[in-house]
Amino acid sequence: PCSLAAALVKLDPEDGEQIMEYFKTHALLIREKAFLQASVREQKKLLVENAKLKNDIEHLKVQLQEKQRRRTGTHTHTHTHTHSKSKPAAIPANHHPPCSSSHDRRDRQNGRRRGERKGEKGKMMRRPRVDVSRLDLRVGRILTTRRHPLAETMSVQEVDLGEDAPRTVVSKLVWKTHLEQLQGSLAVLLCNVKACRLRGVVSQARLLRCSTPDGVIELLAPPSGSAPGDRVTFLNYPGDPDRELQSKQRIWELLQPDLQVDCRGVANYRGCRFEVKGKGLCRAPSLINCIIR
Repeated sequence: PCSLAAALVKLDPEDGEQIMEYFKTHALLIREKAFLQASVREQKKLLVENAKLKNDIEHLKVQLQEKQRRRTGTHTHTHTHTHSKSKPAAIPANHHPPCSSSHDRRDRQNGRRRGERKGEKGKMMRRPRVDVSRLDLRVGRILTTRRHPLAETMSVQEVDLGEDAPRTVVSKLVWKTHLEQLQGSLAVLLCNVKACRLRGVVSQARLLRCSTPDGVIELLAPPSGSAPGDRVTFLNYPGDPDRELQSKQRIWELLQPDLQVDCRGVANYRGCRFEVKGKGLCRAPSLINCIIR
């Protein structure tokens, strides 16, 4: 202790005595605590506190050495009568960085938290687009249609979409008309929905229909000259559709309120019209100013 006190006073005459008193006070506190704490758990806590105190002492010693080096450099600069700025003292090869204290650990934890927040912002910026280009809308021809065997409010259609085999579609197309009138007609279908079982029948696509608040329903019609498999596109929203819409993302539910028929009967998404390239626009047969479902 005497040699440490002498070294501290020699290194820093101004603060050495105060630092030594700090060490003595903490040493007394630790000694008293050691006598009072008898349990193994308290002894372990004491060892942890001793390690922290040792780290703090090492950190203070390094700070004192750095302060002494700066003073030595300033003194040498005064005797050489040079006007250039003194260079910082070089760190010796055997110098070791100060051990991390509790403050350093808190700083690292805060840094990690800031990094996590930045990572979250980055994820938000990388979120996929949510617009109509993610929908795989295609022209299909209804081959057959029949009542659903287990649901009075549903019907089942077989639709040719230009693929190797027709798709089965379950829809709510039971209204004041004859289902047989739909056979052979063209329609627009959402083809990248996940196949699901509706009252025992697997539905592999979704028929788009125009609907008014008073319950009038019509199938959305593609332009004349369209063929099964033709894709419906949007001039302002280029891009390839998803292979399959994920139910958790609820893309269709997010986009559906912006799918409407305007005052001219033309289907559009936020003012951008449904189009089959080279063939024309998709329309409601007779309805205007209604929604698309």
